[in-house]
Amino acid sequence: MADEERDGVRLTSLDQPLGDGLGVTKGDLVDHLDRFADRIVPQLAGRPLSVKRVRPGQEPFMQRNVAKGAPDWVRTVPVWSYGAHREVHQVLCDDRRTLLWLANQRAVEFHVPFFQAGAETAPTGIVLDLDPPEGADFDVVVAAAGLVREALDAAGLAGAVKTSGSKGVHVVVPVRGVGPEDAAAATRALAARAAALDPDVATTAYIREDRHGRVFLDSTRSGSSTIVAAYSPRIRPGLPVSAPVSWEDLAAVRPGDVTVTTASGRLGDGDPWTALLPDPQELPADLLAEGHTIPVARVQAMHEGKRRARAKRQAGEGAAGD
Repeated sequence: MADEERDGVRLTSLDQPLGDGLGVTKGDLVDHLDRFADRIVPQLAGRPLSVKRVRPGQEPFMQRNVAKGAPDWVRTVPVWSYGAHREVHQVLCDDRRTLLWLANQRAVEFHVPFFQAGAETAPTGIVLDLDPPEGADFDVVVAAAGLVREALDAAGLAGAVKTSGSKGVHVVVPVRGVGPEDAAAATRALAARAAALDPDVATTAYIREDRHGRVFLDSTRSGSSTIVAAYSPRIRPGLPVSAPVSWEDLAAVRPGDVTVTTASGRLGDGDPWTALLPDPQELPADLLAEGHTIPVARVQAMHEGKRRARAKRQAGEGAAGD
């Protein structure tokens, strides 16, 4: 088994398969993250990190609490986990050494919130996650992204786009001077405005069965939700990478074009994501006001699900009584 040391981190089993069905070695993952460390770390630094890990013979799993036995130089921050109902200690990946240690733990996906630790009420950005229907061609995602860009332009805002590393794209809008509730409201309003531009292409319907083959403009990734960092791999065969792309070139890309073994050649030595991101912007008052009139998608979907279940139950009871 190939072992080596980089930046004081012992890296093990580099020639072994990373995980089941991925078609890459652990060394492929380590080499990619090391090559892009100077571009990935600035996105992660100071932000409570969630990683998705793999192990041969096991299903991938999301990890928020720092792994047991972590070196004492790995910085962490205490965060209350509403899912686990307890405090967890999330890693702050502030340097190459920590990134390499995480890579050696088979951490593949790197997810961060839009805030710095200790500044949870000062979001640094908002995102629309464009999720195409199953089996759809990427062209529909490009069309939906065009609607989002049009809505941004009309609001006097600018955003940058990157592939999700899966089948969709993320449109990221850096912001300043706004709290979490307003950021969430603005995201809902932008999604609604974009979907209204062509309801045959895009929808804000959170319930899958209501989307009817349209691209879902997911406006729920605000607050404590996270986004996968640019240049982060995703756990899919070949380890595709969440890759920055210019608006002009979006129609020419396809999910999976950029992987851990091709990213260096395709993306070069620069940092296109930083170059594409606009400066932080103030959100227009009318956008915020509109967004606050739109129900939170998850809450609305929960109530609608209960209503449908109740109606179905009542219909069944009525049929039984006929």
